[in-house]
Amino acid sequence: MAGLRGYLLAIALAFLAALAALLIGQKLRAGDNHESRLHAVLHEELDLDPAQEAQIDRLEHDFAERRKLLDGRLRQANAQLAEAIEREHTYGPAVEKAVDQSHMAMGELQKATLRHVFSMRAVLQPDQARRFDSAVAHALTTPPEE
Repeated sequence: MAGLRGYLLAIALAFLAALAALLIGQKLRAGDNHESRLHAVLHEELDLDPAQEAQIDRLEHDFAERRKLLDGRLRQANAQLAEAIEREHTYGPAVEKAVDQSHMAMGELQKATLRHVFSMRAVLQPDQARRFDSAVAHALTTPPEE
């Protein structure tokens, strides 16, 4: 009976891990929608002058490179989490370490994204910055369905 209980626990943990990965993926895709909205606000609604456009284009290019690196780290951390779950079949030390690594990777991506947002904001005039701030606040507080 103990063997069956362990097997069922492993199945439940695998299911929860898959569900967590799905939710993380959905959140990241939702973030892309918000990023698209911020991009639209920047380039279509703020009437940037050519110098601002050039500065923001450079910032966006640099961030795209940084994001590729951070996305790769997040994928690697999630792969390590999947391996640890498959190996331990319980919330053991390897799973805990992999969860911490995944959280660190997500945190670094979030920090880099915020630095990028603030670097773009620094290019804006005060009125543009107020409108941009409103779009950022909206992106952070709007559920993914909207």
